[in-house]
Amino acid sequence: MTSAPTPIQPLPARPLALTCHPATPCPLDLQLSVSLAAAGTETGAGWLLHYRITGDTAGLLVPPPRVPGPADGLWQHTCLEAFVARAGEPAYQEFNFSPSGRWAAYRFSAERVRDLPAEAAAPDCAPELVFLEQPQSLDLQAWLPREALPPAATGAPLMLGLSAVLETRDGQLSYWALHHPAARPDFHHRAGFAHVLDLPPFPTAPFNPA
Repeated sequence: MTSAPTPIQPLPARPLALTCHPATPCPLDLQLSVSLAAAGTETGAGWLLHYRITGDTAGLLVPPPRVPGPADGLWQHTCLEAFVARAGEPAYQEFNFSPSGRWAAYRFSAERVRDLPAEAAAPDCAPELVFLEQPQSLDLQAWLPREALPPAATGAPLMLGLSAVLETRDGQLSYWALHHPAARPDFHHRAGFAHVLDLPPFPTAPFNPA
């Protein structure tokens, strides 16, 4: 995988905590949080999402390393996710990040309605993933280039849904999110897009960490 992107600003001091849905309790003692910042690499500006899992992480089944690239079905195993929408608009985007290095990016015109023409017209912007496994902690950094994100010129704020699927070594899945608005896990439910994005504007020129 790639080296870690360099943040334009420090990551927030207080990460956003994700909680496990009560309908899919996790048998492991885990804590999961996400930090978000504007960040840049040699290729330009974007977002840096830092997912951190701490606790009994030895009990998790982590996908083995693969050649980085797009893949479907990542949510069937341990996977970190982000949903992005403009307030008041039905369209939204979904990003999946696997510790394996694989990723997925989807566009929807309404809840669970794939917008295949929009996906075909979207610029080819691959995220950069960095995964680090240590005793009692797992960290995944996902850098999304600005071109992969909704345009910033509309004036409507961005609503963010942050979530994760965690798989134990015996194959049990638990579903984690900032907010669970339904009786069953549903990351596509717009009421779950609970974080209003307050990142600073992107720089006018590409950020060069050198």
